[in-house]
Amino acid sequence: MTLQSARSALPPIIVTAHVPPDDMDYFDRLRREHFPPERNYLKAHITIFHHLPGRVLEEAVALAAESVNQRQSFNASISGIRHLGAGVAFDIESPELQELRVDLFQRFGSWPGPQDRQKFKPHITVQNKVSRAGADRLYAELRSDFQPRHITVSGLDLWSYLGGPWEHKAFLPLRKKFETVNVKS
Repeated sequence: MTLQSARSALPPIIVTAHVPPDDMDYFDRLRREHFPPERNYLKAHITIFHHLPGRVLEEAVALAAESVNQRQSFNASISGIRHLGAGVAFDIESPELQELRVDLFQRFGSWPGPQDRQKFKPHITVQNKVSRAGADRLYAELRSDFQPRHITVSGLDLWSYLGGPWEHKAFLPLRKKFETVNVKS
């Protein structure tokens, strides 16, 4: 195997928003309760990019770090419930998350795959790969007592996709709100 073919065989990279565990506990619980156990390898998450080539991991980390170093942590609004047909997700509204994604998309150039070239609709999936009836039940239950809430986006995580489970590769923190940046003159 050549070095080039070895690099192209590396697992794809996934980029997610990093949200503190306290903000994700509710969604993690729903995911444990409603996601098929044989498919539930992950905690609840917000995917920003589904597929970057594995060979660009180091470059992707460096480019993403440049982007997050310019930004502060921010709030995102859990704004509604989305029916996925075979599952259910929570919609997320955040101009800052949209801006971050646009910046990353521009930095990543040709790397994002076809799914990542579609309109970005951030969400947290708590159920997937179930029957329509199962999704209908959870959707109705969650809609009946839905209350908007806020979560904090505090950074980015980069992962390698291993055909089911993900392997964590990097955490890139956003600056905390009100954190000062030392500027040397």
